[in-house]
Parts: sequence; structure tokens; C-alpha cells
Amino acid sequence: MSEIIYHGKVVTLRLDTVELGDGRTVRLEIVEHAPSIGVLALKDERTALLVRQYRHSAGESLLEIVAGSLDPDEEPEAAAQRELAEETGFRARELTRLGGFYLCPGYTTEFMHVFLARDLEPATAEADEDEQIELEEIPLTELYRQARVGELRDSKTVAALLLAEFHLRVSVPPC
Repeated sequence: MSEIIYHGKVVTLRLDTVELGDGRTVRLEIVEHAPSIGVLALKDERTALLVRQYRHSAGESLLEIVAGSLDPDEEPEAAAQRELAEETGFRARELTRLGGFYLCPGYTTEFMHVFLARDLEPATAEADEDEQIELEEIPLTELYRQARVGELRDSKTVAALLLAEFHLRVSVPPC
């Protein structure tokens, strides 16, 4: 049994009553969220374009890959190009699907599709009005170093780097 207890612009909070395998009944709080995309954008083979933005829930500014939610009936590739243009001012001539994952399956339905964007060309798109982002160019070796020592604190960005490692020719010395 499910009960919707909140329906907002971005999420819906659902309270589910579930019977476990041992016969016990529990109540689970589930955050419904649209599928999303993440894009690791490469300016060139040694430099990534990331965004820095303040995340109120974290209480700090985080360095992140380009990301956003899919619009209804939007394909992940189209969403990736849209978000890339909105957040960086570029689109990718080459967009490679790296994989996907649930961001936090303990309480949310959000599934993220992750892409690697190469061969960028200028594009225009209007940014979301609730975002204040700064575009940063980061050498890939520095980005991997930050991930390994815990300085990179956004999970989707760390996961995208792991998924992209096979496609990139990055030599990162041990920390």
C-alpha cells in the first residue's frame, strides 16, 4: 500500500507499507524523482569542464559534472545535450553512454544515466533560473587526484570518473 504525503515541483514523498520476507510489516519513506543524466564533459583529452554550485542540503559549494533531470518523454541523450548546453554553453559532437546507477536506492527512485561528452562545439540554451553555477576547467589528473583523496565530495561525479576511466588515457600517480 502506498500513500502520497507530499507532491512538489521536483520530488514526491511516498509512504509505503511493505511486508518483508519474514512476515514483518514496515513503513518505508520513498522519494520519487524523475530519471536524471550526468555528463563528464571534456574540453580536450586532458581537461574536463565541471560546474561549481552551492548545494543548500550539503551546506557548501560542490564541484560536479553537468547534471539534471529528464523532462517527461525525453530521451537521456537529448537531456544530456540540453543540460550540457544550459550549464556549459557547449554541445557534444561525440556523446558516449558510460552506464547508469541509482543515486541512493535506500530511499529514492532516481536513476542516473551517465555520458562522456567529447568534441565540444558552442551551443546556446537558457540556464535554469534556480541555478547559480560557475564553470571550471580542471585537468583530469587533478580531478582523479581529488576523487582519490576525498576532496571531490559529489557522488555522481566520483562515479562518473570511475565509469569513464576505461575511455580516458589518464595516468594518475598514487596518493
